[in-house]
Amino acid sequence: MLRKRQPKGRATSEQAGDPAAALAAAVTLLARREFCSIELGAKLAANGFEPGSVRAALAELIERRYLDDERYARLFVLNHAERGQGPVRIRRDLAELGLPAALIEPQLDSFGDWAALARKVLTRRFGAAAPDSWPEKARRMRFLQYRGFGNDHIRAALGADAGDLEMGLEAGVDMDAGGPTDADD
Repeated sequence: MLRKRQPKGRATSEQAGDPAAALAAAVTLLARREFCSIELGAKLAANGFEPGSVRAALAELIERRYLDDERYARLFVLNHAERGQGPVRIRRDLAELGLPAALIEPQLDSFGDWAALARKVLTRRFGAAAPDSWPEKARRMRFLQYRGFGNDHIRAALGADAGDLEMGLEAGVDMDAGGPTDADD
């Protein structure tokens, strides 16, 4: 008779209440990549460990400095900035993981020049040539906004042309036509 095997990483009924088993599973997960404490706790709970075992394992990992939310936030910011993501998107992603703003903001502030990163991302995507039309400027602004850059970073990346674009929008410039709207004539 064939026996059904326990899914890999899933706690057996004997292991579910054992803090040592939860600790071993957590160390195995941390060997693969960094986790924040909330994310690791959720992963352990999803693997069938009881809440008391999960709390005990997390406390032990924090005490041993294997688990550090501040370090996680710092590495997350650096890794995602290297991918060309801006502070707005990174802040949102970290908040979705459950990290408090008190941990997120200092890491974002310590990164450096977000406007320079926005320029680098823009140049990598569109080249060094300045946009030659209103629709092209709007396209580049939307791209940077999607990547998670704020309005100040977008303006700095596009240079003086971005200010002209905002003034054009306020004056009723039709982005598709590249000039003033008929309502202004």
